[in-house]
Amino acid sequence: MLFNLPPNVTELPANAGNPETALAPKNSVQSTTDFGKPGFGGACPPAGDKPHRYIFTVYALKLDALPLDKTASGAMVGFFLNANALEKASLTTYYGR
Repeated sequence: MLFNLPPNVTELPANAGNPETALAPKNSVQSTTDFGKPGFGGACPPAGDKPHRYIFTVYALKLDALPLDKTASGAMVGFFLNANALEKASLTTYYGR
């Protein structure tokens, strides 16, 4: 999860989800994922399984920033996003091997 992106950010560079690259926007926060660490773990459905669905959602918030840090769980970030959402848009993609 990447949150607290500045409102002027309109795109992310390739590999911005890798905390080691420092490509995420300044002052944004990457919180802990289900992999147990920050950063995008990538799509990895089992070989031969049907394509898996991946949903990327962008929220417009009534706050300048969520009062959370990188230790926040996905559930906590989701709670704050939904409690402060003005609008949201999602992109659904599928990937299989």
